[in-house]
Amino acid sequence: MNGFMDPGSRRLDGDFYTRRFEQGGAEGTMILNMGPQHPATHGVLRIIFELDGEYIVRAEPVLGYLHRMHEKMGQSQTWYQFMPNMGRVDYLHALAWNWAWAGAVESLAWIEVPRRAEFIRVITCELNRISSHLLWWGAFLLDLGAFTPIMYAFDDRERILDILQRPTGSRLTYSFFRFGGVAADLDDITCDMIREFIPHLRSRLPMYRDLATDNMILRHRLEGVGHISKTMCRRYGATGPILRGAGVSYDVRRAEPYSVYPELDFSIPTDDKCDAMARYNVRMAEIEQSLEIIEQALEMLPEGDFLAKNAPKPRWKAPKGEVYFAVEGARGKIGVYVVSHGGPNPYRVKLRAPGFSNLSLFAEVTRGTLLADAVAILGSLDMVIPEIDR
Repeated sequence: MNGFMDPGSRRLDGDFYTRRFEQGGAEGTMILNMGPQHPATHGVLRIIFELDGEYIVRAEPVLGYLHRMHEKMGQSQTWYQFMPNMGRVDYLHALAWNWAWAGAVESLAWIEVPRRAEFIRVITCELNRISSHLLWWGAFLLDLGAFTPIMYAFDDRERILDILQRPTGSRLTYSFFRFGGVAADLDDITCDMIREFIPHLRSRLPMYRDLATDNMILRHRLEGVGHISKTMCRRYGATGPILRGAGVSYDVRRAEPYSVYPELDFSIPTDDKCDAMARYNVRMAEIEQSLEIIEQALEMLPEGDFLAKNAPKPRWKAPKGEVYFAVEGARGKIGVYVVSHGGPNPYRVKLRAPGFSNLSLFAEVTRGTLLADAVAILGSLDMVIPEIDR
């Protein structure tokens, strides 16, 4: 190894994009691009690998291809106008981002949410969490060469989208939450659809286990691959299934309780093996826990309003102040920090996307591993690139 690369550094030197491609990296190594249109990145992500044979010497994720300036848009739009943006930050768990924005503004303005609306939020957000995990499961296994699982995953996911379409009017980029509640109530037909779906998905989970989880080919691809310790998670700020896959029982719904989650009985799945298989197991267990939450919330759903009678109007001006509000998304801790100067627009908006922190550790995790394992490691992180770029 020549002086071109410092093995102890996680960052490439400043003239990487010129000198690396001119010189081909360190002596005996090769530069390889993965993306920015690689199917396994599931978005416009570019990763530059430096390889010594089949082993990764260095990996550098390159962002910026999908930057849409959401935070700047939040400062130029009214409080209400910014809500649809939330469904475009993480389109797979859009309702969690809806909740983060609504919760931040409600905390800022001391807006009380009706109890029925809180349960509707829980039910719809957990259904959305399951749909996100199902898409991850199918796409992850497809990246690893298994085609059948994604067909089952999308079959079950379509049933969730049919349910969510009734109250929200959308199937992907939801803009359902309002300051002080939600946009529509859950009618009897929707509740019946949910009651039918819960036992259906529970009956499918053993098949998922037989088809994929207990498959020895999959286990050999994931076990012992992509070791992410709790120490590494703390250094990079990784949250969600990545942190819980390192044995840390941290979930915003329990650690920083919000809404009616403290009234519901559910556990936080963890796995202390710290590898890609551990992160896989955590997400599969989370699907079961979300079903438990939905079932309880549906039984406890009270009568009443789904939107506060004093909910703000579209040109409403928020009071002066600043607030931070966090929720648990499918990929980890979602945070919204907002500053108000008392006008119709926010003065400052800052979004904490869990995927950015989770992707940041990829370079360190993959160093010294086989290139073939990079796809397995990246898939175990469950990346949504628009969330990372924002």
